[in-house]
Amino acid sequence: MTEILSQDEIDALLTAISTGEVDTTEYSATQEQRKVKIYDFRRPDKFSKDQIRTLQMMHETFARLTTTALSAQLRALVSVHVASVDQLTYEEFVRSIPNPTTLAVINMDPLKGSGVLEIDPSITFTIIDKLFGGIGESSRITRELTDIELSVMEGIIVRILGNLREAWSNVIDLRPRLGNIETNPQFAQIVPPNDMVVLITLETKVGEVEGMTNLCIPYITIEPIISKLSAQYWYSSIRKGTTDENLAIIQGRLENVELQVVAEIGEVSITMAEVLDLKVGDVIKLPDTKVNSDMVLRVGGRKKYKCRPGVIGSRVAVQIGENIIDIPDELLITRRSEDEI
Repeated sequence: MTEILSQDEIDALLTAISTGEVDTTEYSATQEQRKVKIYDFRRPDKFSKDQIRTLQMMHETFARLTTTALSAQLRALVSVHVASVDQLTYEEFVRSIPNPTTLAVINMDPLKGSGVLEIDPSITFTIIDKLFGGIGESSRITRELTDIELSVMEGIIVRILGNLREAWSNVIDLRPRLGNIETNPQFAQIVPPNDMVVLITLETKVGEVEGMTNLCIPYITIEPIISKLSAQYWYSSIRKGTTDENLAIIQGRLENVELQVVAEIGEVSITMAEVLDLKVGDVIKLPDTKVNSDMVLRVGGRKKYKCRPGVIGSRVAVQIGENIIDIPDELLITRRSEDEI
């Protein structure tokens, strides 16, 4: 902020300069000093700190989902967590990864362009060893994958991409698809070398073997949704709750859920010895059930409707009657406890 001098201060300053008490070169040197911010035109910053922080939070969810999925599939202790989120050029990323390695090119539909998922060779061969029945020991193998090993890793990567879709669901309905797997980074030129990318580095541990998994996404790929990569938008998407679209999706999934439906004629208590003595043609008497009594229709183990037996064509059927309010046992116990109090 510029400081305004009073007339007395100006007079005092002029007097000091004329008497030689103040060197004018000091003032000229001070005025020439300016704050200069270094800017590298070869790697311009494309992502703000807020966007980097949002990407980190999104992929922390991705890391948790991947930890669960790999632990279940490998039947081993797997740990995945976000180590860093950086922006750099694609050339710098390619130079930082080993050769050969496992490099999966990912189609980022509906976004244009592709991303890259790189898995450290030590992690790759440990996963393969576990799936082939080994104990998953650390190995320093530096070779390209065989056709069988590539097929095995395709299944692992496809499963990982499912977790990536879920992690991005609050921002966009991402549908990542595995394009191809390369072992030489030079053959995976998805963007020009000087283009900026965001690199999500995940520390991965399978058993006692540790390595890095890198997810590289070019800026040009996520540029159309860059405005959505803010903490405010991300949190607001989480808090939206059940929208009409979400309700339709949930309803559609519930409609395909299969439930067991049982028509219950009645109940009777008999001993195990009587059960063992049962033969074809024996009759079991139901003391609390009359011939003209309604049957109980259970849906998913719960009493749901009263019904009556009948026939449709050559098939046995029941006619659904009135609804039954079935109170779970745990609620009955709670109510009894409240009544006792």
